[in-house]
Amino acid sequence: MLLNNQIGTEQEYSINDQDFNPLPISDKLIQRIGGHLNQEVSFGDIRISKELQKHAIELIPASPGTVSMLEDSLYKGLKDLYRTLNYEYRFLGLGMHPLLKLDQTTYWDHDETKYYDAFDRLINIKQHGWLNIQALQINIPYENKENLVDMYNKLRSILPFLVAISASSPFVEGKLTPYVDNRLMYYRKNQHRIPIICNDILPEKIRSANDYVCINRKIYKELKECGAEILCREWVNSRGIIVGFTRKCLEVKAVDEQECIRSDMAISAFLLSLLRCELELEDDENALRSMLEAAIRQGTAKLKPELRNICRIAVKSATKEEQKYLSLIQKRIEKGNLAEIMAKRAREERTIKPLLFDLEDSLKSNKPYIK
Repeated sequence: MLLNNQIGTEQEYSINDQDFNPLPISDKLIQRIGGHLNQEVSFGDIRISKELQKHAIELIPASPGTVSMLEDSLYKGLKDLYRTLNYEYRFLGLGMHPLLKLDQTTYWDHDETKYYDAFDRLINIKQHGWLNIQALQINIPYENKENLVDMYNKLRSILPFLVAISASSPFVEGKLTPYVDNRLMYYRKNQHRIPIICNDILPEKIRSANDYVCINRKIYKELKECGAEILCREWVNSRGIIVGFTRKCLEVKAVDEQECIRSDMAISAFLLSLLRCELELEDDENALRSMLEAAIRQGTAKLKPELRNICRIAVKSATKEEQKYLSLIQKRIEKGNLAEIMAKRAREERTIKPLLFDLEDSLKSNKPYIK
């Protein structure tokens, strides 16, 4: 089913001062690194890119690779970034900035503003589902339309499990919430005026590539009726998995950014190994929605038997390179995802700041945070 073992990833990190106050200065950092203001600059073996929210930057490998290759290039790039900026800023992963209040950031205002302004007029992007989200995007190449359909439907069925092990956003504006994945809680509501754009994150099952094209056409029709023709682009589809026809890949967007690159690659290895093996997976929409809701609210807690089973199968189908990452997935299943671990510590200590310093240490050392 997989074209090869090479993928692409996109990592998003918040920019902070020494006390983890978010700094909406991505334009200034990019200009400082590249010598000129642009959306994106080359930086060794990676690229550093702007995000919609100005307190975040994105690290992208210069080319696709295996999980180990991506880890090496991204971690080297991250260390070089810290050194280039003289350690003046603290970077933080996670699915949302745990402390950010909406008046502490804004959206990119140099180019592409015509799209952001259109979204703002239509929906209001000054909300957490827009200005405070950070995702690990995993891009998986497909070979042909048949291969696309098979992988898309399989990814759809494993989506709740990916969310369950990757949730890392239990805090909103410094407060612990009842949900482990607030990023997806907000994300699925962020285009409420035209719900079909996000479809509550879960993609529809498709029988052909044309089915997906028809979904996009329905989205474009509703956008045109709202006077937002400018947004009729392939990227406007905001489901948890989308097809990037222009890049010839499937883009997995439902995964929260993790605390370090090693953890990102563990989730990527888990996903790849599951795509490679035969699984009896649920495909009923109502059942998948119920599982996804459990994952967003409670993480691994309600899905442990299913997670243990598919992880055992994943280990058998993983390459030797991927297998060395899957022990972290097993720990996440048994001890809880990152959000569950964060929430437990916050309840015990009744404070967040010491946890954030430890999570940034995980990013800088590339060692997963496990308790």
